[in-house]
Amino acid sequence: MAKTDPPDVRQVAETVGIQALSFLAGEPALLGRFLAETGLGPETLRTAAKSPDFLLGVLDFVAKDPKLVEQFASSVDLHPTTVMAARQALGGGDWERDLP
Repeated sequence: MAKTDPPDVRQVAETVGIQALSFLAGEPALLGRFLAETGLGPETLRTAAKSPDFLLGVLDFVAKDPKLVEQFASSVDLHPTTVMAARQALGGGDWERDLP
């Protein structure tokens, strides 16, 4: 029996981030809110998406609203904790807990 390597956690987290971006893109009001909060415009979205921190920003946006986490997770058949774990894996620690 061949042993398979476990999936790369960061790669899985990036996939969840891409799914979150696709979810936002499918909801014009949410995408508008995301763009307004990030200061991005539709014309700069593609360039911004090349940044390593971009997907973290997408997941941060989703994570701010528990109902949005639920909606997104349900839309891609994930458990909400998986969404939050992906955010954590991309570097989205809870800054309040990081303070001494």
